[in-house]
Amino acid sequence: MIQQDGYKQHISAQFNAELEAVKNHLLEMGGKVEQQINVAVEALLKRDSGQAELVIAGDQEINDMEVGIDDECARILARRQPAASDLRLVIAVAKLTTDLERIGDEASKIAKQAIKLSESGESPSNYTEIRHIAEHASGMLRKALDAFARLDVNTAVDVVMSDSTVDALYGSAMRSLVTFMMEDPRTISSVLNEMWALRSLERVGDHASNVAEQVIYLVRGLDVRHVGPEALVAQIEQQPFSNSQNEYRVQSVGRCLALHKQPCPVQWRRLSGAAGKHCVPFV
Repeated sequence: MIQQDGYKQHISAQFNAELEAVKNHLLEMGGKVEQQINVAVEALLKRDSGQAELVIAGDQEINDMEVGIDDECARILARRQPAASDLRLVIAVAKLTTDLERIGDEASKIAKQAIKLSESGESPSNYTEIRHIAEHASGMLRKALDAFARLDVNTAVDVVMSDSTVDALYGSAMRSLVTFMMEDPRTISSVLNEMWALRSLERVGDHASNVAEQVIYLVRGLDVRHVGPEALVAQIEQQPFSNSQNEYRVQSVGRCLALHKQPCPVQWRRLSGAAGKHCVPFV
């Protein structure tokens, strides 16, 4: 590392490029996963087996992305021996790929339930609740990815706090489905399929919360896993802002100097994911 005019940059331009690439690849994976969830939910609600089959087939692409990103992280650790915020970035990315891959698995599970409902010819009995939980869970994932792209701790905390809302919606929907089965035992088979789909959506919320926790670790260096919402807020408030985020952004400018031979303090890249766009600073 060298320091010039208060900005830090790596001597190796290749190191800068590798760190930027691994972060961008993770966001591309996140966009694909977000699309998988949205398509799977639509297939479930519309009893569209064709869309569901596409989701199941697309899961292999997500698995391949996970393996590729893990390989990139391993090479960076072995060849570059990163430290400080660079090391946190590599560790966070390696952990985030696991959560994103599991969200992809949950999308496949939802798609399989959609196929079963389509074959039975029955419409979802709890359409409103499924749609509501899906919007919350998908929204959590989208906000978590945005928080990662922007290094935004406040948004990450909001995502963690939102998990309790998804849990409450899940519990309410399950009680409603149990009542529905008791009133009409003929619907037990189809309602059980919906229950499994709802369970998968609740798990999507859990994994999105994990993504947000890794963002907090990346920016602040705080491990907030397995910590309640109140304790999480207390930890963040107790730790004074140590310029870790500013340092990270300073390194971003330094990398721009190394990669583009000119400072780019306000330069942003738009990554087009299948489910939307994420603003990514040159980091």
